[in-house]
Amino acid sequence: MLANIIQVWPEIAEALGETFYMLLITIPLAVALGTPLGTLLYFTRPGSLVHAPRLYIVLNAVVNLVRSFPFLILMIAMIPVTRAIVGTALGTTAATVPMVVNSIPYFARFIEQTLLEVNRGVVEAAESMGASRAQVIWKVLYAEARSGIANAVTILTVSFLSYSTVAGLVGGGGIGDFAIRYGYYRYQTDVMFFTIALIVVFVQVLQFGGNVVVRRLDKRI
Repeated sequence: MLANIIQVWPEIAEALGETFYMLLITIPLAVALGTPLGTLLYFTRPGSLVHAPRLYIVLNAVVNLVRSFPFLILMIAMIPVTRAIVGTALGTTAATVPMVVNSIPYFARFIEQTLLEVNRGVVEAAESMGASRAQVIWKVLYAEARSGIANAVTILTVSFLSYSTVAGLVGGGGIGDFAIRYGYYRYQTDVMFFTIALIVVFVQVLQFGGNVVVRRLDKRI
């Protein structure tokens, strides 16, 4: 087993690099675009601070539509879009396009639910003292929900580490694709189990790091 792992270690390292490359593109874009979308969902939902029921219906429908697509089907359906954006439908960069599209509404829903947990009285108190809408968002909502947002980022990262395993279907590579190629196609189960162990370790590290950040940001602890 050790000899087999040493032999394929360069490929494992390359697959790990591809996985982290996909995450380094997907997660920041999901946070940057999903946060304002989730905030808009929070503000426009019925009974919230902005009366815009039609806008909420449209945004809510779009978010639900994208989230309802199984990732594999979304990846295949987006091949023309991916080709138009990055010039090809194959490769690691191409795989990040459907990952980003899928992650934005996924994270937006997390943000909406996290902001709903903020005490409405705190928001109303800030508005009564003359706080602008931008101040309410940044100094009240985000400040109060910071631990929940950090937890949402952690969940998003762990989830899309799993989603990245599908990238092999469009030549995206990644550690999951490597495990499938060696475990399913080549029947080298020892290499496959070692790769799975690596994925488990990375998930545990990500979750532990996220939990530490959440505890530090949570004012209740």
